[in-house]
Amino acid sequence: MDRRDFFCWMRDGLAGAAAASLMLRDGSLRAGEPGDGRPPGPNFPPRATRAIHICLAGAMSHVDSFDYKPGLIAAHGQSLVSPTKPDVFFGQVGRLKRPDWDFQRRGESGLWVSDLFPHIAGVADELTVIRSMVAETSNHTPATFQENSGFRLNGFPSLGSWMSYGLGSEADDLPAFVVIPDAREWPAGGSINWGNGFLPARHQGVVIRPRGEPIDDLFPARPISAGSESATRGLVSGMNRRHLDRHPGDDALSARIRGYELAARMQTSVPRVAEIAGEDAETLALYGVDRPETDDFGRSCLVARRLLERGVRFVQLFSGGTFGSPRRNWDGHENVKLNHGQEALRIDRPVAGLLRDLRRRGLLDDTLVLFTTEFGRTPFAQSGADVVGPGRDHNQYGFSVWMAGAGLKPGVAYGSTDEIGWKAAESPVTWPDFHATVLHLLGVDHTRLTYYHNGIQRRLTNVHGSVIQPILA
Repeated sequence: MDRRDFFCWMRDGLAGAAAASLMLRDGSLRAGEPGDGRPPGPNFPPRATRAIHICLAGAMSHVDSFDYKPGLIAAHGQSLVSPTKPDVFFGQVGRLKRPDWDFQRRGESGLWVSDLFPHIAGVADELTVIRSMVAETSNHTPATFQENSGFRLNGFPSLGSWMSYGLGSEADDLPAFVVIPDAREWPAGGSINWGNGFLPARHQGVVIRPRGEPIDDLFPARPISAGSESATRGLVSGMNRRHLDRHPGDDALSARIRGYELAARMQTSVPRVAEIAGEDAETLALYGVDRPETDDFGRSCLVARRLLERGVRFVQLFSGGTFGSPRRNWDGHENVKLNHGQEALRIDRPVAGLLRDLRRRGLLDDTLVLFTTEFGRTPFAQSGADVVGPGRDHNQYGFSVWMAGAGLKPGVAYGSTDEIGWKAAESPVTWPDFHATVLHLLGVDHTRLTYYHNGIQRRLTNVHGSVIQPILA
């Protein structure tokens, strides 16, 4: 090889290596690992490359928020006409109860949104509302599992884990899947909601807090010199390599090694992404960080945007936690107006601010925003048969969620419940349908995103699911 050939080889080799590195990062190329069964990445050009999933724990009332029912208003105080007593969680079927908030047509689209969410109503033209969701259970924990993993039992990978597995990460120093729980407490089922299930352990969600220390044990408890840290890493790395040689294919160990390597990089990246002091006053106000009632969730939404900007594939935010007294979630058994009013106040401005901020930064064109709850609430009161009480019971038979962003028809509603909002009546949508649609927008055929486990090619949508074609742009 002469001098000219040598430099041409160096030039082409470096260019090829750089291209491969970029393709690995954005998911166009897969790093082959023996026996890991990784899919080939996107099956077709994606409309969205990343997603934010906002989960309202406790069950938001659709008839008080996004499902306008004049028939329910007209029937207020009447008894439910049904051949059998409704099978509801607490078995208390009171009189039909009108919404606690007025509805109005919003924006140029005329989408119906109630006064429960005045700020989200201001961005109604961005929303794609599904008003005919159905779930398989009205028990919070299994319903939340199904919302996140497609299955009512634990042990199955969450949506974020499937995205991490199927699409990889665009970031070298941040995980593909990040979770920001409610600042007050975790949801029913805890970390199972963002677990990797039977997928390799590296695909589980990583919890980050937007206030204080972002991640537990990310930094040593006492100062360590650079030399000691380097020597320690070298020793641990050598021990890990020897253990891997003795136990090839040990996924837990491989994931732990990758986790420690990522954690080392995250010591620099996570504090930087969680530090919002550099944001201007207008942006902080947009998210409600300047207000005590919206500060917690506003920070969560703002950190979520910053994570997406730095290559995180999937960010999940939770509004509401476990169940007790007083309620710190959307479980409005006792009093919907009081319960939903206090919870909506925490998230309404931040969620609307997130959508506005993504739009003005050009990020909404390739970002998917999901706003879901595990099931809805009954159109009749949870009370005695002759009483219109202030609360509502669980309702798995019909409820609303919405999506926004890349690849969707904005300002539209799909499907409907019956005239009082009890059961899905037109175009029912199951969680497998919802998940299939999300994956489709991300360029993934839900029938081809599989993982072999216990003799079965498992997938997020099990053996069900159809893409909701009418809502696609």
